[in-house]
Amino acid sequence: VQLQAFGGGLVQAGGSLTLSCAASEGTLSNYRVGWFRQAPGKEREFVAAFSWRGEGTYYASSVKGRFTISRDNAKNTVYLQMNSLKPEDTAVYYCAASSTVHLSALSNAGEYSYWGQGTQVTVSS
Repeated sequence: VQLQAFGGGLVQAGGSLTLSCAASEGTLSNYRVGWFRQAPGKEREFVAAFSWRGEGTYYASSVKGRFTISRDNAKNTVYLQMNSLKPEDTAVYYCAASSTVHLSALSNAGEYSYWGQGTQVTVSS
């Protein structure tokens, strides 16, 4: 599967953005899908994950209640709705997919085999 992430941009603190992760050459329903982010000088960190297998959605504590991961089966796309954005949310956001990652390892970037190219999100104060 190939992934393309888009939808990033510049937004003021308190604003909203929706990121999209579109898949081609594969069906996302066969995968668990995660969003990660990486700020300058920092390690890539888990943001949210979703499983098509009815296993729910998962969020990092730093974004829980503000971000929502969702899907559109018809468009083979996963979204990340980001509300109440903060300057510390500034990062490059990546979507990733894996057909083998265990539920207990969803936050581990190393468990994902397929990655999108990243989209920049900048939140100004």
